[in-house]
Amino acid sequence: MGKLKLLFFAAAAALILGAGLANPVWAGEKTGEEFQETSKYCLGCHSDAAKVKDITLPSGETLSLLISPEHLAQSVHTQVGIECEACHSNISTYPHPKQEYTSKRELSRAYYQSCQKCHSTNYSKTQDSMHAQAATAGNLDAPVCTDCHGAHDVRPADEPRALISETCSKCHGPIVEAYRKSVHGAVLIGEDNPDVPVCTDCHGVHNIQDPRTEQFRAQSPEMCAGCHANAEIMSKYNLPANVYDIYKLSWHGVDVSVYKARWPTIWHDSAVCTDCHGVHDILKASDPASMVSSQNLLATCQKCHPGAGPNWTGAWTGHNEVSLERTPFVFYVQSFYTIFVPVVLWLSVIYVILQIIRNTVKRVRRSMP
Repeated sequence: MGKLKLLFFAAAAALILGAGLANPVWAGEKTGEEFQETSKYCLGCHSDAAKVKDITLPSGETLSLLISPEHLAQSVHTQVGIECEACHSNISTYPHPKQEYTSKRELSRAYYQSCQKCHSTNYSKTQDSMHAQAATAGNLDAPVCTDCHGAHDVRPADEPRALISETCSKCHGPIVEAYRKSVHGAVLIGEDNPDVPVCTDCHGVHNIQDPRTEQFRAQSPEMCAGCHANAEIMSKYNLPANVYDIYKLSWHGVDVSVYKARWPTIWHDSAVCTDCHGVHDILKASDPASMVSSQNLLATCQKCHPGAGPNWTGAWTGHNEVSLERTPFVFYVQSFYTIFVPVVLWLSVIYVILQIIRNTVKRVRRSMP
Protein backbone atom coordinates (compact mmCIF):
# COMPACT_ATOMS: atom_id res chain seq x y z
CA MET A 1 0.00 0.00 0.00
CA GLY A 2 2.91 2.37 0.80
CA LYS A 3 4.35 2.05 -2.72
CA LEU A 4 0.92 2.48 -4.31
CA LYS A 5 0.31 5.66 -2.31
CA LEU A 6 3.70 7.04 -3.35
CA LEU A 7 2.97 6.37 -7.03
CA PHE A 8 -0.39 8.08 -6.67
CA PHE A 9 1.16 11.24 -5.22
CA ALA A 10 3.90 11.22 -7.84
CA ALA A 11 1.32 11.08 -10.63
CA ALA A 12 -0.69 13.84 -8.98
CA ALA A 13 2.44 15.99 -8.68
CA ALA A 14 3.24 15.53 -12.36
CA LEU A 15 -0.29 16.59 -13.32
CA ILE A 16 -0.18 19.63 -11.05
CA LEU A 17 3.25 20.77 -12.19
CA GLY A 18 2.46 20.06 -15.82
CA ALA A 19 -0.69 22.11 -15.62
CA GLY A 20 1.22 24.89 -13.92
CA LEU A 21 3.83 24.98 -16.67
CA ALA A 22 1.25 24.94 -19.44
CA ASN A 23 -0.56 27.81 -17.72
CA PRO A 24 1.99 29.60 -15.48
CA VAL A 25 0.63 30.81 -12.17
CA TRP A 26 1.28 34.49 -11.51
CA ALA A 27 0.31 36.88 -8.76
CA GLY A 28 -3.25 36.54 -7.53
CA GLU A 29 -4.34 33.58 -9.69
CA LYS A 30 -4.46 31.03 -6.86
CA THR A 31 -5.22 31.77 -3.26
CA GLY A 32 -6.72 30.07 -0.25
CA GLU A 33 -6.98 26.31 -0.01
CA GLU A 34 -6.07 25.67 -3.66
CA PHE A 35 -2.75 27.46 -3.27
CA GLN A 36 -2.10 26.02 0.16
CA GLU A 37 -2.52 22.45 -1.05
CA THR A 38 -0.05 22.97 -3.90
CA SER A 39 2.51 24.49 -1.56
CA LYS A 40 1.99 21.74 0.97
CA TYR A 41 2.75 19.12 -1.65
CA CYS A 42 6.24 20.53 -2.35
CA LEU A 43 6.88 21.13 1.33
CA GLY A 44 5.81 17.56 2.05
CA CYS A 45 9.36 16.61 1.06
CA HIS A 46 11.33 19.84 1.13
CA SER A 47 10.53 20.67 4.75
CA ASP A 48 11.44 17.19 5.99
CA ALA A 49 15.13 16.44 6.53
CA ALA A 50 14.37 12.73 6.43
CA LYS A 51 13.04 12.92 2.87
CA VAL A 52 15.54 15.25 1.16
CA LYS A 53 19.28 14.94 1.35
CA ASP A 54 21.90 17.60 0.79
CA ILE A 55 23.56 17.59 -2.62
CA THR A 56 27.32 17.83 -3.06
CA LEU A 57 28.07 19.92 -6.14
CA PRO A 58 31.14 19.46 -8.38
CA SER A 59 32.63 22.54 -6.69
CA GLY A 60 32.62 20.64 -3.41
CA GLU A 61 29.89 22.86 -1.95
CA THR A 62 26.94 21.36 -0.13
CA LEU A 63 23.51 22.46 -1.35
CA SER A 64 20.65 22.08 1.11
CA LEU A 65 17.22 21.29 -0.33
CA LEU A 66 15.34 22.04 2.88
CA ILE A 67 12.84 24.91 2.77
CA SER A 68 11.50 26.57 5.89
CA PRO A 69 7.66 26.61 5.78
CA GLU A 70 7.71 29.67 8.06
CA HIS A 71 9.99 31.63 5.73
CA LEU A 72 8.00 30.61 2.66
CA ALA A 73 4.71 31.60 4.32
CA GLN A 74 6.07 35.09 5.06
CA SER A 75 7.29 35.66 1.50
CA VAL A 76 5.51 38.35 -0.51
CA HIS A 77 5.24 35.84 -3.33
CA THR A 78 3.35 33.34 -1.21
CA GLN A 79 0.97 36.03 0.00
CA VAL A 80 -0.09 36.92 -3.54
CA GLY A 81 -0.38 33.35 -4.80
CA ILE A 82 2.86 32.76 -6.71
CA GLU A 83 3.72 29.06 -6.58
CA CYS A 84 6.95 27.07 -6.65
CA GLU A 85 6.84 26.22 -10.37
CA ALA A 86 6.71 29.90 -11.35
CA CYS A 87 10.45 30.04 -10.58
CA HIS A 88 11.33 26.33 -10.76
CA SER A 89 9.98 26.00 -14.27
CA ASN A 90 12.55 23.35 -15.21
CA ILE A 91 11.04 20.88 -12.73
CA SER A 92 7.94 19.20 -14.12
CA THR A 93 8.25 15.57 -13.06
CA TYR A 94 8.98 13.42 -10.03
CA PRO A 95 11.63 12.23 -9.44
CA HIS A 96 13.09 15.60 -10.34
CA PRO A 97 15.58 15.76 -13.21
CA LYS A 98 19.24 15.88 -12.21
CA GLN A 99 20.55 19.41 -11.82
CA GLU A 100 23.74 20.13 -13.80
CA TYR A 101 24.97 23.15 -11.87
CA THR A 102 28.62 22.99 -10.85
CA SER A 103 28.40 25.48 -7.95
CA LYS A 104 25.88 27.26 -5.77
CA ARG A 105 26.73 30.53 -7.48
CA GLU A 106 26.02 29.09 -10.91
CA LEU A 107 22.65 27.88 -9.63
CA SER A 108 21.79 31.32 -8.19
CA ARG A 109 22.74 33.12 -11.38
CA ALA A 110 20.60 30.73 -13.42
CA TYR A 111 17.50 30.95 -11.22
CA TYR A 112 17.49 34.73 -10.72
CA GLN A 113 16.63 35.14 -14.41
CA SER A 114 13.13 33.93 -13.55
CA CYS A 115 12.54 37.31 -11.92
CA GLN A 116 12.22 39.02 -15.29
CA LYS A 117 8.95 37.19 -16.02
CA CYS A 118 7.13 39.35 -13.47
CA HIS A 119 9.58 42.19 -12.89
CA SER A 120 10.74 42.93 -16.42
CA THR A 121 11.25 46.68 -15.91
CA ASN A 122 13.41 46.35 -12.82
CA TYR A 123 15.23 43.38 -14.32
CA SER A 124 16.12 45.45 -17.39
CA LYS A 125 17.45 48.24 -15.17
CA THR A 126 19.77 45.81 -13.38
CA GLN A 127 21.33 44.82 -16.71
CA ASP A 128 22.68 48.37 -17.08
CA SER A 129 23.81 48.67 -13.47
CA MET A 130 27.26 48.71 -11.92
CA HIS A 131 26.61 45.20 -10.61
CA ALA A 132 25.88 43.79 -14.07
CA GLN A 133 28.98 45.50 -15.46
CA ALA A 134 31.08 43.85 -12.75
CA ALA A 135 29.62 40.44 -13.65
CA THR A 136 30.33 41.02 -17.35
CA ALA A 137 33.91 41.85 -16.43
CA GLY A 138 34.21 38.43 -14.76
CA ASN A 139 33.14 39.02 -11.17
CA LEU A 140 30.36 36.44 -10.85
CA ASP A 141 29.95 37.30 -7.16
CA ALA A 142 28.39 40.63 -8.19
CA PRO A 143 24.88 40.65 -6.70
CA VAL A 144 21.78 39.48 -8.53
CA CYS A 145 18.12 39.84 -7.51
CA THR A 146 18.10 36.98 -5.00
CA ASP A 147 21.24 38.23 -3.23
CA CYS A 148 19.41 41.38 -2.19
CA HIS A 149 15.80 40.24 -1.99
CA GLY A 150 16.20 36.61 -0.95
CA ALA A 151 14.86 33.51 -2.68
CA HIS A 152 12.14 31.70 -0.72
CA ASP A 153 11.89 34.41 1.94
CA VAL A 154 11.33 37.53 -0.20
CA ARG A 155 10.14 40.35 2.04
CA PRO A 156 9.45 44.07 1.44
CA ALA A 157 12.91 45.54 0.89
CA ASP A 158 12.40 48.55 3.18
CA GLU A 159 10.65 47.07 6.21
CA PRO A 160 12.35 48.19 8.35
CA ARG A 161 14.08 50.85 6.26
CA ALA A 162 17.45 50.17 7.90
CA LEU A 163 17.33 46.72 6.31
CA ILE A 164 18.43 48.28 3.01
CA SER A 165 21.80 49.24 4.43
CA GLU A 166 22.11 45.88 6.17
CA THR A 167 21.60 44.19 2.80
CA CYS A 168 24.30 46.31 1.17
CA SER A 169 26.69 45.50 4.01
CA LYS A 170 26.91 41.89 2.81
CA CYS A 171 29.25 43.12 0.07
CA HIS A 172 30.14 46.65 1.21
CA GLY A 173 30.86 46.03 4.90
CA PRO A 174 33.49 48.74 5.60
CA ILE A 175 31.45 51.40 3.79
CA VAL A 176 28.27 50.55 5.68
CA GLU A 177 30.23 50.55 8.95
CA ALA A 178 31.35 54.12 8.21
CA TYR A 179 27.76 55.00 7.34
CA ARG A 180 26.53 53.62 10.70
CA LYS A 181 28.65 56.20 12.50
CA SER A 182 27.61 59.10 10.26
CA VAL A 183 24.93 61.65 11.07
CA HIS A 184 22.64 59.86 8.63
CA GLY A 185 23.29 56.25 9.61
CA ALA A 186 23.24 56.84 13.36
CA VAL A 187 19.67 58.17 13.38
CA LEU A 188 18.46 55.67 10.79
CA ILE A 189 19.72 52.57 12.56
CA GLY A 190 19.36 53.91 16.09
CA GLU A 191 16.06 55.77 15.75
CA ASP A 192 14.53 54.46 12.50
CA ASN A 193 14.38 58.05 11.24
CA PRO A 194 12.45 58.11 7.93
CA ASP A 195 13.99 61.39 6.71
CA VAL A 196 17.64 60.38 6.34
CA PRO A 197 19.00 58.78 3.16
CA VAL A 198 19.85 55.10 2.87
CA CYS A 199 22.20 53.60 0.27
CA THR A 200 19.57 53.40 -2.47
CA ASP A 201 18.53 57.05 -2.08
CA CYS A 202 21.95 58.15 -3.30
CA HIS A 203 23.08 55.24 -5.47
CA GLY A 204 19.78 54.16 -7.00
CA VAL A 205 17.92 50.90 -6.57
CA HIS A 206 18.15 48.60 -9.59
CA ASN A 207 20.01 50.94 -11.95
CA ILE A 208 23.01 51.54 -9.69
CA GLN A 209 25.65 53.54 -11.54
CA ASP A 210 29.39 53.86 -10.97
CA PRO A 211 29.84 56.60 -8.33
CA ARG A 212 33.45 57.15 -9.46
CA THR A 213 32.46 58.78 -12.74
CA GLU A 214 32.44 62.51 -13.39
CA GLN A 215 28.74 62.41 -14.29
CA PHE A 216 27.84 61.00 -10.87
CA ARG A 217 30.09 63.50 -9.10
CA ALA A 218 28.68 66.49 -10.98
CA GLN A 219 25.11 65.44 -10.13
CA SER A 220 25.85 64.94 -6.43
CA PRO A 221 24.90 68.50 -5.33
CA GLU A 222 21.41 68.00 -6.78
CA MET A 223 21.27 64.64 -5.03
CA CYS A 224 22.03 66.26 -1.67
CA ALA A 225 19.57 69.05 -2.45
CA GLY A 226 16.81 66.46 -2.58
CA CYS A 227 16.74 66.68 1.21
CA HIS A 228 18.76 69.78 2.06
CA ALA A 229 16.69 72.09 -0.15
CA ASN A 230 13.44 70.66 1.19
CA ALA A 231 12.09 73.30 3.57
CA GLU A 232 9.63 70.92 5.21
CA ILE A 233 12.31 68.37 6.13
CA MET A 234 14.93 70.93 7.13
CA SER A 235 12.51 72.78 9.42
CA LYS A 236 12.14 69.62 11.52
CA TYR A 237 15.82 69.75 12.42
CA ASN A 238 16.28 73.52 12.57
CA LEU A 239 18.54 73.46 9.52
CA PRO A 240 18.59 76.05 6.69
CA ALA A 241 17.01 74.99 3.41
CA ASN A 242 18.88 77.52 1.27
CA VAL A 243 22.34 75.89 1.37
CA TYR A 244 21.99 74.58 -2.18
CA ASP A 245 20.92 77.98 -3.54
CA ILE A 246 23.93 79.61 -1.88
CA TYR A 247 26.24 76.88 -3.19
CA LYS A 248 24.97 77.41 -6.77
CA LEU A 249 25.97 81.09 -6.55
CA SER A 250 29.41 80.32 -5.14
CA TRP A 251 32.50 79.91 -7.31
CA HIS A 252 32.43 76.16 -6.68
CA GLY A 253 28.79 75.82 -7.72
CA VAL A 254 29.09 78.03 -10.80
CA ASP A 255 32.19 76.15 -11.97
CA VAL A 256 30.51 72.76 -11.53
CA SER A 257 27.45 73.99 -13.45
CA VAL A 258 29.59 75.19 -16.37
CA TYR A 259 31.51 71.93 -16.61
CA LYS A 260 28.32 69.90 -16.31
CA ALA A 261 26.70 71.85 -19.15
CA ARG A 262 29.69 72.06 -21.49
CA TRP A 263 32.00 69.13 -20.66
CA PRO A 264 29.98 66.55 -18.69
CA THR A 265 32.54 63.76 -19.06
CA ILE A 266 35.64 65.78 -18.10
CA TRP A 267 36.81 65.50 -14.50
CA HIS A 268 37.37 68.80 -12.73
CA ASP A 269 38.37 69.73 -9.20
CA SER A 270 35.72 72.27 -8.24
CA ALA A 271 34.36 71.19 -4.88
CA VAL A 272 31.05 69.38 -4.55
CA CYS A 273 29.30 68.58 -1.26
CA THR A 274 31.16 65.33 -0.61
CA ASP A 275 34.58 66.95 -1.03
CA CYS A 276 33.99 69.05 2.07
CA HIS A 277 31.52 67.03 4.14
CA GLY A 278 32.64 63.49 3.36
CA VAL A 279 30.82 60.70 1.57
CA HIS A 280 29.59 57.90 3.81
CA ASP A 281 31.15 59.33 6.98
CA ILE A 282 29.32 62.69 7.08
CA LEU A 283 29.14 64.17 10.59
CA LYS A 284 27.38 67.21 12.03
CA ALA A 285 29.31 70.41 11.40
CA SER A 286 29.39 70.93 15.18
CA ASP A 287 31.09 67.55 15.73
CA PRO A 288 34.83 68.11 16.40
CA ALA A 289 35.61 65.15 14.11
CA SER A 290 33.68 66.64 11.17
CA MET A 291 35.65 67.70 8.10
CA VAL A 292 33.96 71.12 8.28
CA SER A 293 34.27 71.71 12.03
CA SER A 294 36.19 74.80 13.09
CA GLN A 295 39.15 72.59 14.00
CA ASN A 296 39.32 70.80 10.63
CA LEU A 297 37.95 73.27 8.09
CA LEU A 298 41.31 74.78 7.13
CA ALA A 299 42.79 71.31 6.50
CA THR A 300 39.76 70.47 4.36
CA CYS A 301 40.22 73.63 2.28
CA GLN A 302 43.94 72.95 1.92
CA LYS A 303 43.22 69.70 0.07
CA CYS A 304 42.40 71.89 -2.95
CA HIS A 305 44.07 75.13 -1.84
CA PRO A 306 47.43 74.06 -0.36
CA GLY A 307 48.55 77.68 0.05
CA ALA A 308 45.58 78.64 2.22
CA GLY A 309 46.68 80.43 5.40
CA PRO A 310 45.09 80.69 8.85
CA ASN A 311 42.86 83.61 7.82
CA TRP A 312 41.39 81.67 4.87
CA THR A 313 38.41 80.20 6.66
CA GLY A 314 37.57 83.48 8.35
CA ALA A 315 36.90 85.03 4.94
CA TRP A 316 34.70 82.12 3.83
CA THR A 317 31.01 82.41 4.54
CA GLY A 318 30.24 78.80 3.70
CA HIS A 319 26.57 78.07 3.10
CA ASN A 320 25.45 80.94 5.29
CA GLU A 321 23.95 84.15 4.08
CA VAL A 322 26.13 87.17 4.74
CA SER A 323 24.89 88.84 7.94
CA LEU A 324 26.00 91.54 10.37
CA GLU A 325 26.07 89.04 13.23
CA ARG A 326 28.20 86.34 11.56
CA THR A 327 30.46 88.27 9.17
CA PRO A 328 30.29 92.00 9.92
CA PHE A 329 33.24 93.01 7.70
CA VAL A 330 31.93 91.07 4.68
CA PHE A 331 28.44 92.42 5.42
CA TYR A 332 29.63 96.05 5.26
CA VAL A 333 31.72 95.45 2.12
CA GLN A 334 28.77 93.73 0.41
CA SER A 335 26.42 96.52 1.49
CA PHE A 336 28.82 99.13 0.13
CA TYR A 337 29.09 97.44 -3.26
CA THR A 338 25.34 96.73 -3.32
CA ILE A 339 24.85 100.53 -3.33
CA PHE A 340 28.05 101.59 -5.12
CA VAL A 341 27.77 99.35 -8.20
CA PRO A 342 24.22 100.41 -9.21
CA VAL A 343 25.10 104.08 -8.62
CA VAL A 344 28.19 103.83 -10.84
CA LEU A 345 26.21 102.01 -13.53
CA TRP A 346 23.40 104.58 -13.48
CA LEU A 347 25.88 107.48 -13.57
CA SER A 348 27.61 105.81 -16.52
CA VAL A 349 24.28 105.45 -18.32
CA ILE A 350 23.43 109.10 -17.64
CA TYR A 351 26.90 110.18 -18.80
CA VAL A 352 26.52 108.23 -22.06
CA ILE A 353 23.06 109.67 -22.64
CA LEU A 354 24.33 113.22 -22.00
CA GLN A 355 27.23 112.63 -24.41
CA ILE A 356 24.81 111.43 -27.07
CA ILE A 357 22.63 114.54 -26.56
CA ARG A 358 25.69 116.82 -26.62
CA ASN A 359 27.03 115.32 -29.86
CA THR A 360 23.58 115.41 -31.44
CA VAL A 361 23.19 119.11 -30.58
CA LYS A 362 26.63 119.86 -32.05
CA ARG A 363 25.76 118.16 -35.31
CA VAL A 364 22.48 120.01 -35.55
CA ARG A 365 24.19 123.39 -35.00
CA ARG A 366 26.83 122.65 -37.61
CA SER A 367 24.22 121.77 -40.15
CA MET A 368 22.34 125.01 -39.65
CA PRO A 369 23.11 127.90 -42.18
